[in-house]
Amino acid sequence: MPVEVTWWGHATCTVEDSHTRVLTDPLFARRLAHLRRRRGAVPPAEARRADVALVSHLHADHLHVPSLARLAPGTRLLVPRGAPRAVPGLRRLTHLDVSEVAPGDVTTVGPLVVRAVPARHDGRRLPVGRHRSPALGYVLEGEARTYFAGDTGLFDAMAKEVGPVDVALLPVGGWGPYLGEGHLDPGRAAEALALLGARSAVPVHYGTYWPIGMDAVRPHEFHAPGDEFVRLAAARAPGVTVHRLGHGESVRPGVAR
Repeated sequence: MPVEVTWWGHATCTVEDSHTRVLTDPLFARRLAHLRRRRGAVPPAEARRADVALVSHLHADHLHVPSLARLAPGTRLLVPRGAPRAVPGLRRLTHLDVSEVAPGDVTTVGPLVVRAVPARHDGRRLPVGRHRSPALGYVLEGEARTYFAGDTGLFDAMAKEVGPVDVALLPVGGWGPYLGEGHLDPGRAAEALALLGARSAVPVHYGTYWPIGMDAVRPHEFHAPGDEFVRLAAARAPGVTVHRLGHGESVRPGVAR
């Protein structure tokens, strides 16, 4: 079956490959602390159906315990090593099959291979305290090699650690007017495409959540990253086909080599 990618908003995607359904960083909330969902409906019930769900790191917009609680019993859940100790709510999700992984770990889900890879990002739950868990990306190996970056900045070993991929799901923005350390903006995401040798890309992690009361503060950082990524990718990685999806839209990227 062709690989299919659906973007539900923020970093939440469904990737279907080799008759296996993968869900990334599930977030099904209208509001999260000071953030509210400004674009796209809350994902429908079908979005919660997955063979395996992947959590890239412990920040609450990526590891959202109430959203994980809505996954079907028996769903496999891969989380960074140490996450259950750092986030006690994970230990209450007894209906899920939870595994802790670190960079280099390989998990088989049916015919699909899921490989955890490094990310350059703060892996802590809160901005203070000890570093207990690594931030991760994941490479799915089936009919195609699909890279879900989670949150990351560029790092020197990205090409070596991630390897050439067919499809790259790359963060191109954030949820506030400024990006901190360890993030990709549209320009750095376009550079990542060139490093990774991707054939197709889908920009994610932008244009969904925005702080309450900050509508007039640098609004282009909310609205523009997707289109800016398309423009810069055409200049810096011209061989890559970029699919800028709307919330809830799907694409079957061409991945034949």
